[in-house]
Amino acid sequence: MQEAPATPPLAPGFSQALRFWLQLGFISFGGPAGQIALMHQELVERRRWISEKRYLHALNFCMLLPGPEAQQLATYIGWLMHGVRGGIAAGALFVLPSLFVLIALSMIYVSYGNTPAVAGVLWAVKPAVVAIVLFAAWRIGSRALKNLVLWGLAAASFTAIFFFKLPFPWIVLAAGGLGALGHRWVPGWFRASPAHAGKSVSPASPAVIDDDTPTPAHARFSRGRLLRVAVIGLVLWAASLGGLAAAFGWQGVLTQMAWFFTKAALFTFGGAYAVLPYVFQGAVTDYGWLSAPQMMDGLALGETTPGPLIMVVAFVGFLGGHKLPMFGPEHLLWAGAAAACVVTFFTFLPSFLFILIGGPVIEATHGDLHFSAPLTAITAAVVGVIVNLAMFFALHALWPEGWGGPFDMLAALIGGVCAVALIRYQVGVIKLIACCAALGAVRALFL
Repeated sequence: MQEAPATPPLAPGFSQALRFWLQLGFISFGGPAGQIALMHQELVERRRWISEKRYLHALNFCMLLPGPEAQQLATYIGWLMHGVRGGIAAGALFVLPSLFVLIALSMIYVSYGNTPAVAGVLWAVKPAVVAIVLFAAWRIGSRALKNLVLWGLAAASFTAIFFFKLPFPWIVLAAGGLGALGHRWVPGWFRASPAHAGKSVSPASPAVIDDDTPTPAHARFSRGRLLRVAVIGLVLWAASLGGLAAAFGWQGVLTQMAWFFTKAALFTFGGAYAVLPYVFQGAVTDYGWLSAPQMMDGLALGETTPGPLIMVVAFVGFLGGHKLPMFGPEHLLWAGAAAACVVTFFTFLPSFLFILIGGPVIEATHGDLHFSAPLTAITAAVVGVIVNLAMFFALHALWPEGWGGPFDMLAALIGGVCAVALIRYQVGVIKLIACCAALGAVRALFL
Protein backbone atom coordinates (compact mmCIF):
# COMPACT_ATOMS: atom_id res chain seq x y z
CA MET A 1 0.00 0.00 0.00
CA GLN A 2 1.46 3.33 -1.07
CA GLU A 3 1.95 5.89 1.69
CA ALA A 4 0.18 9.21 1.38
CA PRO A 5 2.57 12.10 0.73
CA ALA A 6 3.52 14.01 3.84
CA THR A 7 1.94 17.39 4.28
CA PRO A 8 3.86 20.48 5.35
CA PRO A 9 3.22 21.84 8.83
CA LEU A 10 1.06 24.90 9.37
CA ALA A 11 2.83 28.16 8.70
CA PRO A 12 3.81 29.76 12.03
CA GLY A 13 2.15 32.99 13.00
CA PHE A 14 4.24 36.02 13.86
CA SER A 15 3.72 35.60 17.61
CA GLN A 16 4.75 31.94 17.42
CA ALA A 17 7.88 32.84 15.48
CA LEU A 18 8.59 35.64 17.95
CA ARG A 19 8.59 33.17 20.84
CA PHE A 20 10.97 30.89 18.95
CA TRP A 21 13.46 33.67 18.14
CA LEU A 22 13.42 34.84 21.76
CA GLN A 23 14.09 31.29 22.96
CA LEU A 24 16.88 30.93 20.40
CA GLY A 25 18.51 34.12 21.69
CA PHE A 26 18.93 32.57 25.15
CA ILE A 27 20.21 29.14 24.04
CA SER A 28 22.41 30.02 21.05
CA PHE A 29 25.75 29.00 22.55
CA GLY A 30 28.61 27.40 20.68
CA GLY A 31 29.75 30.14 18.30
CA PRO A 32 28.70 30.47 14.65
CA ALA A 33 29.04 26.78 13.79
CA GLY A 34 27.00 25.69 16.80
CA GLN A 35 24.35 28.36 16.20
CA ILE A 36 23.98 27.46 12.52
CA ALA A 37 23.68 23.78 13.43
CA LEU A 38 21.12 24.60 16.13
CA MET A 39 18.98 26.60 13.69
CA HIS A 40 19.26 23.79 11.15
CA GLN A 41 18.05 21.29 13.73
CA GLU A 42 15.15 23.46 14.88
CA LEU A 43 14.01 25.07 11.62
CA VAL A 44 14.79 22.38 9.04
CA GLU A 45 14.57 19.08 10.90
CA ARG A 46 12.19 19.61 13.81
CA ARG A 47 9.76 22.42 12.90
CA ARG A 48 10.12 22.15 9.08
CA TRP A 49 9.63 25.87 8.62
CA ILE A 50 12.16 25.91 5.75
CA SER A 51 13.61 23.22 3.50
CA GLU A 52 17.22 22.07 3.47
CA LYS A 53 17.87 23.57 0.03
CA ARG A 54 16.37 26.97 0.87
CA TYR A 55 18.21 26.99 4.22
CA LEU A 56 21.59 26.35 2.55
CA HIS A 57 20.81 28.91 -0.13
CA ALA A 58 20.29 31.54 2.57
CA LEU A 59 23.37 30.35 4.49
CA ASN A 60 25.64 30.62 1.45
CA PHE A 61 24.49 34.19 0.92
CA CYS A 62 25.08 35.11 4.56
CA MET A 63 28.57 33.59 4.49
CA LEU A 64 29.52 35.98 1.69
CA LEU A 65 28.49 39.04 3.69
CA PRO A 66 30.48 40.98 6.25
CA GLY A 67 29.01 40.47 9.68
CA PRO A 68 27.96 37.57 11.93
CA GLU A 69 26.57 34.93 9.58
CA ALA A 70 24.43 33.16 12.21
CA GLN A 71 22.62 36.36 13.18
CA GLN A 72 22.18 37.27 9.51
CA LEU A 73 20.82 33.81 8.77
CA ALA A 74 18.21 34.22 11.51
CA THR A 75 17.35 37.65 10.09
CA TYR A 76 17.02 36.22 6.58
CA ILE A 77 14.71 33.38 7.61
CA GLY A 78 12.62 35.68 9.80
CA TRP A 79 12.32 38.13 6.88
CA LEU A 80 11.42 35.36 4.44
CA MET A 81 8.61 34.15 6.70
CA HIS A 82 7.15 37.44 7.97
CA GLY A 83 8.65 40.32 6.03
CA VAL A 84 10.63 43.24 7.44
CA ARG A 85 9.13 42.95 10.93
CA GLY A 86 10.00 39.25 10.99
CA GLY A 87 13.60 39.90 9.94
CA ILE A 88 14.08 42.68 12.49
CA ALA A 89 12.51 40.60 15.27
CA ALA A 90 14.60 37.50 14.49
CA GLY A 91 17.87 39.41 14.19
CA ALA A 92 17.27 41.61 17.23
CA LEU A 93 16.19 38.77 19.52
CA PHE A 94 19.29 36.83 18.46
CA VAL A 95 21.38 39.68 19.93
CA LEU A 96 19.47 41.35 22.78
CA PRO A 97 19.73 38.56 25.40
CA SER A 98 23.50 38.51 24.92
CA LEU A 99 23.66 42.32 25.23
CA PHE A 100 21.83 42.33 28.56
CA VAL A 101 23.91 39.44 29.91
CA LEU A 102 27.18 41.10 28.88
CA ILE A 103 26.19 44.44 30.40
CA ALA A 104 25.48 42.66 33.70
CA LEU A 105 28.77 40.74 33.53
CA SER A 106 30.65 43.93 32.64
CA MET A 107 29.21 45.66 35.71
CA ILE A 108 30.39 42.77 37.87
CA TYR A 109 33.78 42.85 36.15
CA VAL A 110 34.50 46.54 36.77
CA SER A 111 33.15 46.35 40.33
CA TYR A 112 34.78 43.13 41.55
CA GLY A 113 37.43 42.26 38.95
CA ASN A 114 40.31 43.00 41.33
CA THR A 115 39.17 40.75 44.17
CA PRO A 116 41.45 37.70 44.67
CA ALA A 117 38.88 35.12 43.57
CA VAL A 118 37.89 36.99 40.40
CA ALA A 119 41.51 37.86 39.60
CA GLY A 120 42.43 34.18 39.99
CA VAL A 121 39.62 33.12 37.66
CA LEU A 122 40.75 35.61 35.01
CA TRP A 123 44.39 34.53 35.37
CA ALA A 124 43.49 30.93 34.49
CA VAL A 125 41.06 31.91 31.74
CA LYS A 126 43.60 34.04 29.83
CA PRO A 127 45.74 31.10 28.57
CA ALA A 128 42.49 29.32 27.67
CA VAL A 129 41.58 32.31 25.50
CA VAL A 130 44.95 32.03 23.73
CA ALA A 131 44.20 28.36 23.01
CA ILE A 132 40.68 29.21 21.80
CA VAL A 133 41.97 31.81 19.34
CA LEU A 134 44.65 29.41 18.06
CA PHE A 135 41.96 26.76 17.72
CA ALA A 136 39.89 29.18 15.64
CA ALA A 137 42.88 29.77 13.36
CA TRP A 138 43.46 26.01 13.06
CA ARG A 139 39.78 25.33 12.37
CA ILE A 140 39.46 28.02 9.71
CA GLY A 141 42.86 27.24 8.24
CA SER A 142 42.22 23.51 7.92
CA ARG A 143 39.17 24.33 5.84
CA ALA A 144 40.46 27.32 3.89
CA LEU A 145 44.17 26.73 3.18
CA LYS A 146 43.87 24.12 0.43
CA ASN A 147 47.01 24.95 -1.54
CA LEU A 148 50.38 26.69 -1.26
CA VAL A 149 49.02 29.95 -2.70
CA LEU A 150 46.47 30.27 0.10
CA TRP A 151 49.10 29.31 2.68
CA GLY A 152 51.32 32.03 1.26
CA LEU A 153 48.49 34.52 1.47
CA ALA A 154 47.93 33.64 5.14
CA ALA A 155 51.66 34.04 5.85
CA ALA A 156 51.74 37.37 4.02
CA SER A 157 48.80 38.72 6.02
CA PHE A 158 50.47 37.66 9.28
CA THR A 159 53.67 39.39 8.24
CA ALA A 160 51.81 42.53 7.20
CA ILE A 161 49.98 42.99 10.50
CA PHE A 162 52.58 41.57 12.94
CA PHE A 163 55.76 43.15 11.59
CA PHE A 164 54.51 46.13 9.57
CA LYS A 165 51.37 46.95 11.62
CA LEU A 166 49.25 47.40 8.49
CA PRO A 167 45.57 48.15 9.25
CA PHE A 168 43.24 45.17 9.06
CA PRO A 169 40.87 46.70 6.43
CA TRP A 170 43.73 47.15 3.97
CA ILE A 171 44.70 43.50 4.37
CA VAL A 172 41.09 42.44 3.72
CA LEU A 173 40.78 44.66 0.64
CA ALA A 174 44.11 43.48 -0.76
CA ALA A 175 43.19 39.83 -0.24
CA GLY A 176 39.78 40.32 -1.85
CA GLY A 177 41.38 42.02 -4.83
CA LEU A 178 43.86 39.19 -5.27
CA GLY A 179 41.02 36.69 -5.05
CA ALA A 180 39.04 38.54 -7.72
CA LEU A 181 42.05 38.58 -10.04
CA GLY A 182 42.78 34.95 -9.26
CA HIS A 183 39.20 33.95 -10.10
CA ARG A 184 39.70 35.45 -13.53
CA TRP A 185 43.17 34.10 -14.34
CA VAL A 186 43.73 31.02 -12.14
CA PRO A 187 40.32 30.04 -10.70
CA GLY A 188 41.59 26.68 -9.45
CA TRP A 189 43.74 28.40 -6.83
CA PHE A 190 40.77 30.10 -5.17
CA ARG A 191 38.09 27.43 -5.32
CA ALA A 192 35.99 27.48 -2.16
CA SER A 193 35.36 24.40 -0.07
CA PRO A 194 31.76 23.21 0.05
CA ALA A 195 29.81 24.22 3.14
CA HIS A 196 27.50 22.01 5.12
CA ALA A 197 25.05 22.70 7.88
CA GLY A 198 23.93 19.37 9.22
CA LYS A 199 22.15 16.18 8.31
CA SER A 200 19.90 16.21 5.31
CA VAL A 201 16.18 15.98 5.74
CA SER A 202 14.23 13.40 3.82
CA PRO A 203 12.57 14.86 0.70
CA ALA A 204 9.36 13.17 1.94
CA SER A 205 9.15 15.85 4.66
CA PRO A 206 7.92 19.03 2.99
CA ALA A 207 8.46 22.34 4.74
CA VAL A 208 6.44 25.53 5.08
CA ILE A 209 8.96 27.19 2.74
CA ASP A 210 9.86 24.22 0.54
CA ASP A 211 12.22 23.88 -2.41
CA ASP A 212 9.52 24.80 -4.92
CA THR A 213 7.53 27.21 -2.72
CA PRO A 214 7.07 30.50 -4.62
CA THR A 215 8.86 33.48 -3.19
CA PRO A 216 6.47 35.43 -0.93
CA ALA A 217 5.25 38.74 -2.29
CA HIS A 218 7.19 40.76 0.29
CA ALA A 219 10.44 39.00 -0.69
CA ARG A 220 10.21 39.55 -4.44
CA PHE A 221 12.72 41.87 -6.05
CA SER A 222 11.56 45.43 -6.60
CA ARG A 223 13.80 48.36 -7.45
CA GLY A 224 11.51 50.72 -5.59
CA ARG A 225 11.47 48.58 -2.43
CA LEU A 226 15.24 48.09 -2.58
CA LEU A 227 15.82 51.85 -2.90
CA ARG A 228 13.34 52.60 -0.11
CA VAL A 229 15.00 50.20 2.35
CA ALA A 230 18.47 51.50 1.46
CA VAL A 231 17.43 55.12 1.97
CA ILE A 232 15.67 54.39 5.28
CA GLY A 233 18.70 52.46 6.54
CA LEU A 234 21.18 55.16 5.56
CA VAL A 235 18.99 57.88 7.07
CA LEU A 236 18.68 55.90 10.30
CA TRP A 237 22.44 55.44 10.47
CA ALA A 238 23.22 59.07 9.60
CA ALA A 239 20.61 60.45 12.00
CA SER A 240 21.91 58.28 14.85
CA LEU A 241 25.53 59.22 14.20
CA GLY A 242 24.59 62.87 13.73
CA GLY A 243 22.62 62.88 16.97
CA LEU A 244 25.62 61.57 18.89
CA ALA A 245 27.88 64.14 17.24
CA ALA A 246 25.45 66.94 18.13
CA ALA A 247 25.19 65.79 21.74
CA PHE A 248 28.83 64.89 22.46
CA GLY A 249 30.86 66.36 19.58
CA TRP A 250 32.66 64.44 16.85
CA GLN A 251 35.52 63.57 19.20
CA GLY A 252 33.13 62.39 21.92
CA VAL A 253 33.50 58.82 23.14
CA LEU A 254 30.11 57.61 21.90
CA THR A 255 30.50 59.32 18.52
CA GLN A 256 33.92 57.80 17.95
CA MET A 257 32.66 54.39 19.01
CA ALA A 258 29.72 54.65 16.59
CA TRP A 259 32.03 55.57 13.71
CA PHE A 260 34.66 52.94 14.55
CA PHE A 261 32.21 50.06 14.92
CA THR A 262 30.39 51.05 11.75
CA LYS A 263 33.68 50.52 9.94
CA ALA A 264 34.26 47.29 11.86
CA ALA A 265 30.85 46.00 10.77
CA LEU A 266 31.80 46.45 7.12
CA PHE A 267 35.00 44.39 7.42
CA THR A 268 33.89 41.38 9.44
CA PHE A 269 34.36 38.87 6.60
CA GLY A 270 35.03 35.44 8.06
CA GLY A 271 33.17 35.77 11.35
CA ALA A 272 33.95 37.23 14.74
CA TYR A 273 37.54 36.03 14.94
CA ALA A 274 38.24 37.86 11.70
CA VAL A 275 37.15 41.24 13.04
CA LEU A 276 38.66 40.83 16.52
CA PRO A 277 42.15 41.87 15.33
CA TYR A 278 40.66 45.07 13.87
CA VAL A 279 38.69 45.76 17.06
CA PHE A 280 41.80 45.03 19.12
CA GLN A 281 43.93 47.31 16.97
CA GLY A 282 41.47 50.18 17.28
CA ALA A 283 40.02 49.77 20.77
CA VAL A 284 43.28 48.89 22.55
CA THR A 285 46.06 50.48 20.52
CA ASP A 286 44.46 53.51 18.86
CA TYR A 287 41.71 54.65 21.25
CA GLY A 288 42.80 53.09 24.55
CA TRP A 289 39.26 52.16 25.56
CA LEU A 290 40.59 49.08 27.37
CA SER A 291 43.84 47.15 27.85
CA ALA A 292 44.98 43.97 26.13
CA PRO A 293 44.36 41.80 29.26
CA GLN A 294 40.88 43.32 29.56
CA MET A 295 40.24 42.46 25.90
CA MET A 296 41.15 38.86 26.66
CA ASP A 297 38.78 38.86 29.64
CA GLY A 298 36.02 40.21 27.39
CA LEU A 299 36.61 37.47 24.85
CA ALA A 300 36.31 34.86 27.60
CA LEU A 301 33.00 36.38 28.72
CA GLY A 302 31.79 36.49 25.11
CA GLU A 303 32.61 32.81 24.65
CA THR A 304 30.43 31.84 27.61
CA THR A 305 27.32 33.90 26.81
CA PRO A 306 24.60 33.18 24.21
CA GLY A 307 24.45 35.05 20.92
CA PRO A 308 27.11 35.86 18.33
CA LEU A 309 30.70 35.99 19.56
CA ILE A 310 31.11 39.45 18.03
CA MET A 311 28.99 40.62 20.99
CA VAL A 312 32.34 40.97 22.76
CA VAL A 313 32.17 44.49 21.30
CA ALA A 314 29.54 45.28 23.96
CA PHE A 315 32.17 44.56 26.62
CA VAL A 316 34.65 46.76 24.76
CA GLY A 317 32.10 49.57 24.60
CA PHE A 318 31.18 49.19 28.28
CA LEU A 319 34.77 49.47 29.45
CA GLY A 320 35.42 52.41 27.14
CA GLY A 321 32.35 54.26 28.40
CA HIS A 322 33.22 53.40 32.01
CA LYS A 323 36.80 54.61 31.58
CA LEU A 324 35.89 57.85 29.78
CA PRO A 325 32.52 58.72 31.35
CA MET A 326 30.19 61.08 29.56
CA PHE A 327 27.69 61.53 32.39
CA GLY A 328 30.02 62.43 35.24
CA PRO A 329 32.04 60.33 37.72
CA GLU A 330 28.95 59.35 39.71
CA HIS A 331 27.34 57.60 36.72
CA LEU A 332 30.14 55.33 35.48
CA LEU A 333 27.99 52.22 35.16
CA TRP A 334 25.31 54.09 33.21
CA ALA A 335 27.98 55.47 30.88
CA GLY A 336 29.30 51.96 30.30
CA ALA A 337 25.83 50.57 29.62
CA ALA A 338 25.05 53.41 27.18
CA ALA A 339 28.33 52.79 25.32
CA ALA A 340 27.60 49.05 25.12
CA CYS A 341 24.20 49.77 23.55
CA VAL A 342 25.63 52.28 21.07
CA VAL A 343 28.37 49.88 20.01
CA THR A 344 25.88 47.04 19.54
CA PHE A 345 23.52 49.19 17.47
CA PHE A 346 26.18 50.38 15.05
CA THR A 347 27.79 46.93 14.80
CA PHE A 348 24.58 45.18 13.79
CA LEU A 349 22.70 47.84 11.80
CA PRO A 350 24.65 47.03 8.58
CA SER A 351 23.79 43.32 8.97
CA PHE A 352 20.06 44.08 8.91
CA LEU A 353 20.49 46.31 5.85
CA PHE A 354 22.52 43.67 3.98
CA ILE A 355 19.71 41.14 4.43
CA LEU A 356 16.76 43.45 3.76
CA ILE A 357 18.45 44.91 0.66
CA GLY A 358 20.18 41.80 -0.68
CA GLY A 359 17.59 39.19 0.26
CA PRO A 360 15.16 39.96 -2.61
CA VAL A 361 18.04 39.81 -5.09
CA ILE A 362 19.03 36.36 -3.86
CA GLU A 363 15.44 35.12 -3.82
CA ALA A 364 15.04 36.37 -7.40
CA THR A 365 18.04 34.44 -8.69
CA HIS A 366 18.08 31.14 -6.77
CA GLY A 367 21.31 30.59 -8.71
CA ASP A 368 24.89 30.04 -7.77
CA LEU A 369 26.79 32.92 -6.21
CA HIS A 370 29.98 34.04 -7.99
CA PHE A 371 31.88 35.71 -5.17
CA SER A 372 33.56 32.63 -3.73
CA ALA A 373 37.09 33.44 -4.97
CA PRO A 374 37.44 36.81 -3.16
CA LEU A 375 35.89 35.26 -0.04
CA THR A 376 38.34 32.34 -0.22
CA ALA A 377 41.28 34.74 -0.45
CA ILE A 378 39.94 36.89 2.40
CA THR A 379 39.44 33.82 4.57
CA ALA A 380 43.03 32.74 3.94
CA ALA A 381 44.32 36.18 4.91
CA VAL A 382 42.13 36.12 8.01
CA VAL A 383 43.92 32.97 9.22
CA GLY A 384 47.19 34.90 9.38
CA VAL A 385 45.53 37.81 11.15
CA ILE A 386 43.99 35.49 13.78
CA VAL A 387 47.39 33.89 14.44
CA ASN A 388 48.75 37.40 15.03
CA LEU A 389 45.96 38.01 17.54
CA ALA A 390 46.74 34.75 19.35
CA MET A 391 50.44 35.68 19.58
CA PHE A 392 49.61 39.10 20.99
CA PHE A 393 47.30 37.55 23.58
CA ALA A 394 49.98 34.97 24.43
CA LEU A 395 52.52 37.71 25.17
CA HIS A 396 50.17 39.22 27.76
CA ALA A 397 49.08 35.88 29.25
CA LEU A 398 52.51 34.25 29.52
CA TRP A 399 54.55 37.38 30.32
CA PRO A 400 52.12 39.25 32.61
CA GLU A 401 54.73 41.87 33.56
CA GLY A 402 55.68 42.55 29.95
CA TRP A 403 58.08 41.12 27.41
CA GLY A 404 61.39 40.36 29.10
CA GLY A 405 59.74 39.79 32.48
CA PRO A 406 59.25 36.42 34.19
CA PHE A 407 57.64 33.69 32.12
CA ASP A 408 54.48 32.16 33.64
CA MET A 409 55.13 28.44 33.18
CA LEU A 410 51.87 27.35 34.83
CA ALA A 411 49.84 29.60 32.51
CA ALA A 412 51.71 28.12 29.54
CA LEU A 413 50.88 24.61 30.77
CA ILE A 414 47.19 25.54 31.08
CA GLY A 415 47.22 26.98 27.56
CA GLY A 416 48.88 23.87 26.14
CA VAL A 417 46.40 21.53 27.83
CA CYS A 418 43.51 23.67 26.57
CA ALA A 419 44.85 23.59 23.00
CA VAL A 420 45.12 19.79 23.08
CA ALA A 421 41.64 19.51 24.57
CA LEU A 422 40.15 21.69 21.83
CA ILE A 423 41.98 20.27 18.82
CA ARG A 424 42.49 16.63 19.77
CA TYR A 425 39.47 15.90 21.98
CA GLN A 426 37.06 18.61 20.74
CA VAL A 427 36.09 19.69 24.25
CA GLY A 428 33.41 22.39 24.27
CA VAL A 429 34.57 25.96 24.76
CA ILE A 430 32.16 26.69 27.61
CA LYS A 431 33.19 23.53 29.50
CA LEU A 432 36.85 24.40 28.96
CA ILE A 433 36.51 27.95 30.29
CA ALA A 434 34.45 26.72 33.25
CA CYS A 435 37.18 24.23 34.20
CA CYS A 436 39.90 26.89 33.91
CA ALA A 437 37.83 29.35 35.94
CA ALA A 438 37.37 26.77 38.70
CA LEU A 439 41.10 26.01 38.67
CA GLY A 440 41.92 29.72 38.94
CA ALA A 441 39.49 30.24 41.82
CA VAL A 442 40.93 27.26 43.74
CA ARG A 443 44.48 28.55 43.23
CA ALA A 444 43.56 32.05 44.39
CA LEU A 445 41.63 30.97 47.49
CA PHE A 446 43.55 27.95 48.75
CA LEU A 447 47.10 28.03 47.37
